[in-house]
Amino acid sequence: MMVAPRLGYVPRGELRLNESMSKHTSWRVGGNVDQFFIPADKDDLIQFLIHLEPNLAVTWIGLGSNLLVRDGGVRGVVISTHKGFSHIERIKHNRIYIESGVPGAKIARFSVRHGLSGAEFFAGIPGTFGGALAMNAGAFGSETWDVVTEVQTIDQSGVSRRRTPMQFSIGYRSVSLPPGEWFLSGEILLKSGDSVRGRKKIKQLLSQRSRTQPIQVPNAGSVFRNPEGDHAARIIESCGLKGMRKGGAAVSPIHANFIVNEGGATAADIENLIEHVQHTVAEQHGIQLVREVRVIGEKR
Repeated sequence: MMVAPRLGYVPRGELRLNESMSKHTSWRVGGNVDQFFIPADKDDLIQFLIHLEPNLAVTWIGLGSNLLVRDGGVRGVVISTHKGFSHIERIKHNRIYIESGVPGAKIARFSVRHGLSGAEFFAGIPGTFGGALAMNAGAFGSETWDVVTEVQTIDQSGVSRRRTPMQFSIGYRSVSLPPGEWFLSGEILLKSGDSVRGRKKIKQLLSQRSRTQPIQVPNAGSVFRNPEGDHAARIIESCGLKGMRKGGAAVSPIHANFIVNEGGATAADIENLIEHVQHTVAEQHGIQLVREVRVIGEKR
């Protein structure tokens, strides 16, 4: 049964019922969600949260680039921050304020345009800043929380808080965000740099990405975390799994830590392939690969 916001509040953003999540994930798969909300801004989001039924499940997404939504869909409400939280601003000489919906590539370009160095690696992160904060996303040897000085979160009651990195336990592709909170914005601290050199570095990083990753077909980035001292892609390839298929899903022949939707894949195809890779690697190498992608929703 769908539960709509209580009477007395009409959101200024978009509220869609029975929305297909395949439109909002980079794998292009997933069942329907009861409610899909795109807030207009922070105030609209706060009012929406205040007026929701208290027991309604809330899921937050950015670009859906690190997310597998099962074919049975998602109960409750999914809140997308990509459109309503897209502001980025230089607030001091070497500090940038970034809202959660800003894509990584925009952060990289903005920083070098303002003569700052240290955020070029964001060009290799396909998601938004909020998602990068939530999982300590990284690329080309750098990680998100290397440069973060402060964040703002919001909980499901609409209460926002300012937090510092010291209030989180931060590790490789993991951040201990308090239950029920989501990142709204943050500030990063960079170094002075050269814009021409910065643009050249971004171009080189993107060229490297296009050569080594299957960016032309639907995917969700790296599927597994790298085991300590090794690379998941090397281990998967050593098991002869490149090109392995389940339905319309396949282990990429370009990069073994990517699973691609070659056309007509279901979420079940992808999840089955993930589990097959984990089982095969454990059987052949005794290594338990840990998923980097988030899996939500109900099986059909």
